[in-house]
Amino acid sequence: MATRCSSFDLLGTAGAARTGVLHLPHGSVPTPAFMPVGTRGTVRGLTPRDLRGLGASMVLANTYHLWVRPGHEDLRALGGLHRFMGWDGPILTDSGGFQVFSLKEHVKVSEDGVRFRSPLDGQHRHLTPELAVEIQETFGVDVAMALDECIEVPATRDRTASSTDRTTRWLHRQLTSRRQPDRTALFGIVQGGLFTDLRVAHAQELASLDLDGYAIGGLSVGEPQETMFEMVEAVTPHLPTDRVRYLMGVGKPLDIYGAVLRGVDLFDCVLPTRVGRHGLVWTWHGRMNMKNARYRLDDRPLDAGCTCEACTGGFSRAYLRHLYVTDELLGKRLLSVHNLHFYQDLMRRLRGAIGAGDEAVSALGAQVAAASEPAPEGA
Repeated sequence: MATRCSSFDLLGTAGAARTGVLHLPHGSVPTPAFMPVGTRGTVRGLTPRDLRGLGASMVLANTYHLWVRPGHEDLRALGGLHRFMGWDGPILTDSGGFQVFSLKEHVKVSEDGVRFRSPLDGQHRHLTPELAVEIQETFGVDVAMALDECIEVPATRDRTASSTDRTTRWLHRQLTSRRQPDRTALFGIVQGGLFTDLRVAHAQELASLDLDGYAIGGLSVGEPQETMFEMVEAVTPHLPTDRVRYLMGVGKPLDIYGAVLRGVDLFDCVLPTRVGRHGLVWTWHGRMNMKNARYRLDDRPLDAGCTCEACTGGFSRAYLRHLYVTDELLGKRLLSVHNLHFYQDLMRRLRGAIGAGDEAVSALGAQVAAASEPAPEGA
């Protein structure tokens, strides 16, 4: 067997919450960690230097979108995704499985794989499990996600069970088709919808395969928060303690905090940059909407306790509101910078709280809850 290119060191626990380090070919990632999303090889409006300065150690890109444009053969010719986007740290790529869900009106799924009709050019593209691995290995990324079938929620038990079984069969095909296991790790994805027994059975089946890492997929697609937590809490005890655990697409601060309490290590979401471009920001004194008129004459910094560029660059709330309401690109960039800084600060605080013990973790929960509420008048 080829040498495993990834490893996970568990450093400490507080209840089910864990802190550790994920080691990958392009660097090490302290966990719990949040990956900014660079779907098409860029986190919108931010440079790799920006991301490093904010404390990000790993980013996510999307296999489907980069396969469509510019194409994996072009990326091979250009030296791989790291060189292409100018990022020298770890990269994880989603397999395209989420696009089975998000582009469902353009998709036909069969046992062989997924047939997409691109909304960009109308062309049909056929993504098989084997091709999903080949594309991601061609990109040269640190972590390739297995191609899975992400279905709607709620779905019937029969449909969920059938889809989960197909995800497993696809995973076996991908394990045998790998060509660079010494360079690109492969993470499997636990499915099972909102059925606890299906989730547990799938987690146990995937755990027996001794994979490089384990993701929990098919959540944060409209189900209530308590249901998501119930599924996560059912799954994590059945995953190996010496492998990283990744909850895909989950990004609200309280969702991250709750999932960390249940044993999750790794997160990604477009939320902080997407809502930042629409004027919404998190601060430790509450959530702020910069389109509100209350900030029109507010000459204070966005958050006096924050060290990001938006808060230390001499920009007032009034100016940031002006940039937002006039649709200036600088406003979108600065609010995205602030939100990603907040998320990285949240992860730093989580790592520190877990190291300090249960009381510190509980105290941090109250702070995250306060940050998730609208900022009070005058704050």
